[in-house]
Amino acid sequence: MGFPIYSTTILEDLVTQWYINHRYNNPEDLNIQDIGLESQIFLRCKPMQARFMKVGRFQEIIVDSRLPTIYQREQFFHELCHALRHAGRQTMMPKAFHELQERDARHFTLYASLPAHMINEYTITSPAIIDQLSRDFKVPRKLCIERLEKIKGRIVPSIKI
Repeated sequence: MGFPIYSTTILEDLVTQWYINHRYNNPEDLNIQDIGLESQIFLRCKPMQARFMKVGRFQEIIVDSRLPTIYQREQFFHELCHALRHAGRQTMMPKAFHELQERDARHFTLYASLPAHMINEYTITSPAIIDQLSRDFKVPRKLCIERLEKIKGRIVPSIKI
């Protein structure tokens, strides 16, 4: 069995369509510097906690330079969600709204770091699928496991006539 047919989410479809429109078709195309520039967001690595900042029209994502690249990439996609989809200062908003934004950023991170139109080329039942995805997309194994679990939960059952 290759990749199963599964029901994508609206957010997943939005991320996939943005990638396709900007010609991001293969894992090696997912250069976070390029994605940042395409989104008009400056990317910096500094020895500090990851964050997104906006001052006027200037936008910046900072990822923690002390971490390995695979974790910096995960941080980038998380902060990219805040840049593209969220408004307000989390330190000044109600806890429930902050939690909602963080949950949305987690889903966005899964979809942006392992986009559907790219991972559907893989064989999901391969014993080495987690390591293969982690290596090809340069993201932590834990992220790949979570992504595949989400997909497995949305598999469309085959209809037998």
